[in-house]
Amino acid sequence: MTAPRRNDPCPCRSGGKYKHCCGRIGPHSSRGVSAADAAAHVNLGNVLARRGRLQEALASYERALALDASLAEAHNNLGNVFLEMGRREQALASYGRAAAAKPGYAEAHENTGGVLLELGRTEEAIASYQRALEIRPTSVAACHNLANALAGLGRIDEALVAYRRALALAPDSAELHNNLGSLLRTCGRLEEAVAYFGRALALSPRFAEAHANMGLAQRLQSRPGQARASCRRALELKPGFAPALSTLAESYADEGDFAGAERCFRQAIGVDRDSAEAWAGITRLRRMTLQDANWLGEARRITELPLPPRKEACLRYAMGKYFDDVGEFEHAFDNFRRANELMKRTRPAHDPQTMTRSVQRIIASEDREWLGRGRRAPPDAGRSVFIVGMLRSGTTLAEQILASHPHVFGAGELPFWNAAAETVRSAPDHRARALRLETQAVDYLRMLASQAPGARRVVDKMPANFLSIGLIHAALPNARIIHLRRHALDTCLSIYFQHFEAALSYTNDLRDLAHYYGDYLRVMEHWRSVVPAEVILDVPYEALVHEPERWSRRMIEHIGLPWDPRCLDFHLTTRTVITASKWQVKQAITTAGVGRWQNYRAHVGALLELLPPDAPSDRANIGGGAG
Repeated sequence: MTAPRRNDPCPCRSGGKYKHCCGRIGPHSSRGVSAADAAAHVNLGNVLARRGRLQEALASYERALALDASLAEAHNNLGNVFLEMGRREQALASYGRAAAAKPGYAEAHENTGGVLLELGRTEEAIASYQRALEIRPTSVAACHNLANALAGLGRIDEALVAYRRALALAPDSAELHNNLGSLLRTCGRLEEAVAYFGRALALSPRFAEAHANMGLAQRLQSRPGQARASCRRALELKPGFAPALSTLAESYADEGDFAGAERCFRQAIGVDRDSAEAWAGITRLRRMTLQDANWLGEARRITELPLPPRKEACLRYAMGKYFDDVGEFEHAFDNFRRANELMKRTRPAHDPQTMTRSVQRIIASEDREWLGRGRRAPPDAGRSVFIVGMLRSGTTLAEQILASHPHVFGAGELPFWNAAAETVRSAPDHRARALRLETQAVDYLRMLASQAPGARRVVDKMPANFLSIGLIHAALPNARIIHLRRHALDTCLSIYFQHFEAALSYTNDLRDLAHYYGDYLRVMEHWRSVVPAEVILDVPYEALVHEPERWSRRMIEHIGLPWDPRCLDFHLTTRTVITASKWQVKQAITTAGVGRWQNYRAHVGALLELLPPDAPSDRANIGGGAG
C-alpha cells in the first residue's frame, strides 16, 4: 500500500480528506524531504492501525522513526500498537521515548501511566498521571485514571479529591459518577455510593455497570429486593453480565439459598470463564472437597493469566480455603500469604502507631469521671443491643442466636457509631461534646425504629464498636453490650485468611495483626474498669460452641428477655446474613474452629506475643513468622 496524498480521500473511509483525518501529522517542510517522508509513514501507520493491520502499522512507524527518530508521535503511536499486541514492556519503552522527544507531550505520560498500571507498578503510574496533569491540567482522562490508580492503592482521600476534580471538569460523565460511587462503597459509605450510582443512571439510564453496582450497594444495605431488581436490570441491558450475576449469587447466599447462589456463579462462569470473582464465590458457599479438583484446576489456570493484584488475591484466598478444607495446610498457607502480599500492593502501608495513639486518647478522655456524669437515658434506649469484638471472633454466630428469638431483630453491621464517634470526639469542649452525644443517641434510635419498629430488641453487630463502648454507654446508658472473645491466634489467623474488600490495612500482615490485637485488649481492659459490670457480658467463643445452651441463655438473660428454645435452632432461622460467616451460621453449631491455629503452628511466629506466659504447650514446636 502506498501512502495517500494529502488531498486524497482518507483510507479509513471517514469521508474526509486525508490531511484532515488520519493525515493530521503533516510534512515538516523545515526539515526537508526525509521529515515529510517520516510524517507520511506515520500517517500510513495510523491508517493501518485503525484497520487492525497491526504488524504493517508497526513497520510503518518503525520506518518513520528510521527517518526521524525525534518524531514523538511516531514513538507514541508505536507504543499504542505494541500495547494492542500485548507487548507491554515495548509499549512502555516507546512511550518513554515519546516523552523524551517531546517533554510537553501529555498524552505520552498518560499512556505510560496506563501501561504501568497494567504491569502492577501503580506508584509509578500515579507519577505519570500527575506529570500529564502538570502539562495539561484539564485532561479528564488523566485525572480519572489518576483517581482509579489512587483508589487501587487504597489512598482513599487522595482518590476522592481526584475523582471530584475530574467531575468538576466533566460533570456529565456517568462513568466518573459510577467509579466514585464504587470507591465510596468500598469505604462503607453506602448512602453516598448509592447517590452517585443514582446520578450515573440519571445521566445514562442504560448503564449496565452502574445498575450492577447499585445492586451491590443495596445488598450491603440489607435491601435484597431492590438489589436483585438492579442486578436484573443490568442483565436486561447486558445479558450474562458476570458482576451482576455474582451479586445475585451473593444475595441468594445471604438468605441461605446456597444452591441457587452456586447456580448463579456457574452462570457467570458460563459467560466469563475467567471470572475470578465467580470462581472464588463458589468456595464461600460450602466446604470444598477433593471432588472439587476441577475447581482447583480452573483457579490455577486463571492465576497464571496477567491479572490485576485484587483479582489474583481474590482467587488466592479462595484457593487457600480449598486447601484448608481438604487438610493440605502448607499449600493453604502459601496461598493465603500470596493473597495478603497482593492486597498490600493495593492499600497504603499500615501504621500501627495510629491505632495505638487513638486508643491512648480514648483511654485518657473517656475515663470513669467522664462516664460518671449524669446523663438522661433517651426513651427506648434499652432496645439497643451491641455485639462487639475482633473480626472473626464469633459475632455473627452470637447475632444469629439472638435474632432467632421472636422479640429480637438482627440489624447486621451498622456503621453508625464509626462516624458518630468521630463527630462527638472532635467537639471543641465538654458542652459541645455532650450536645453532640445527645443528638447522636436520638438519631441512632430513630434509625433503629425505622428498621425494626416492632422489635423489643435490635442487635447491632458491628465488631469495631469495641472502640466506642464508652460513647455508646454515655449516649445509651440502658443499652446492653455482648463482647465476643476468641483465642488470639485463631482470631488473627482467621482474619489473615479472609478477603476483606474494605481498606483494613492491618489485616494483611501477622505482625500488624498482633499489634492491633494488643491494642484491642488494652481498650477492652479499660472499658471493664470504667463501665458498670452489668453493661458488658464477655462471651468466650470456645465456651459458646462447647456449651451453646448455657451461653445462649446467658446472652438472652443479659438483654432482658425470657428464654426461647428457638435460639438453639439458630441455623434454621430465615434471615439475611451479609457477612463472610453466612454459610457457617446456617449450619448446626460446631467446634471445628477451635484450635484451628494448630494446623499452622509453623507459620504463627509473629503472633506468639499474644499467647499468655503460662501457655508453654501452645508455644511448643512453633516455627518462624510470616508476613
